[in-house]
Amino acid sequence: MKLRLRLLAALAVALTGTAAALVPITASSAAVACAPAWSASAVYTQGNMASQSGRNYTAKWWTQNESPATHSGQWDVWADNGTCGGTTPPPTDPPPPTGGKMPSSPYIYPGWGNPPAPSTVMNATGIRAFTIAFVLANGCNPVWDGEGGLTGGVHESTINAIKAAGGSIVPSIGGWSGNKLGPNCPTPEALAGAYQKVIDTFGLKAIDIDIENTDEFENTVVQDRILNALKIVKQRNPSVKTILTFGTTTTGPNYYGTRLVQQAKALGANIDIFTQMPFDFGGGADMYASTVNASEGLKNLLKSTFGWSDAQAYSHLGISGMNGLSDQHELTTPQTWTQIRDYAKSRGLARFSFWAVNRDRPCPGGGVVSHCSGISQADWEFTRISAGF
Repeated sequence: MKLRLRLLAALAVALTGTAAALVPITASSAAVACAPAWSASAVYTQGNMASQSGRNYTAKWWTQNESPATHSGQWDVWADNGTCGGTTPPPTDPPPPTGGKMPSSPYIYPGWGNPPAPSTVMNATGIRAFTIAFVLANGCNPVWDGEGGLTGGVHESTINAIKAAGGSIVPSIGGWSGNKLGPNCPTPEALAGAYQKVIDTFGLKAIDIDIENTDEFENTVVQDRILNALKIVKQRNPSVKTILTFGTTTTGPNYYGTRLVQQAKALGANIDIFTQMPFDFGGGADMYASTVNASEGLKNLLKSTFGWSDAQAYSHLGISGMNGLSDQHELTTPQTWTQIRDYAKSRGLARFSFWAVNRDRPCPGGGVVSHCSGISQADWEFTRISAGF
């Protein structure tokens, strides 16, 4: 075969009288084009491609500032697709926020309910992200609950321990009780500045605004202030995911939840993920069915409000449950939580969390308490199930 190729090449030279007429046996146009160059500031989700140093890579899950060249091992975030060359496709305008799956991040509350060491939970369960409760307010200045600021206390030491163990965090700003930023910051610009301080202090990739109670969720002036503040945050930090977490009925958002979603659209807030808390809604004897029905209700609202498909709506939707006994004694067992997780995975939901790791321990008959679930279970069982999201 090699001899025949050489003879054919020689014949071509003889016929044309010049070697310039030869066509190379291996065409350079066959090279795989390089994807757009990887950027440390960009956010990549599952299936996104980037190139670095002449190689193409595909993201396996959500990532930012993790170099493909050093994070493409078997268990790392990037898959190495091999060498590339040729012309890189021209960049296109970035799409609007698309939600996108985040690692499961159950709540942990430092300084409350006998909080466990993060490394203990991470090593036992495989969980790699936590939602940290709660950022409250001193005037319009963000402070951790029960502390005088954002640094130097048990919250910062917990965050440092999570990061040292290879994990990441999302702060939860607000909650049910306490002095909150939404009512205390007088303008969207001031509130955005408070959120920005939290982002900058911890180098965040996402923030969660837990909007509850009559001072924020049921206060339409404050609702709009929060949405306009998050719009500013998104303009200043395009790669930071913005999350709204709020209560629900067994069939989906109530009046204030519906208004929140519709106002997010009307104000152009570009919220990435809308997360419902399917508990404490009364009548939830079947917590799996109630959670699914609530989620489907929110999905339908997102579709009608934004004009999304089912898949697009699910990719902007999250669930944040409560393990064991809820405040209203609704029962979610490990088996039920597994069903809920599997539903969330199968629909491509963006966020999966629960309240709280502090309670992820057995105490059958213990009631609704801060340091255990009130039911029979293994240590960290709900966290282990959540890690499979």
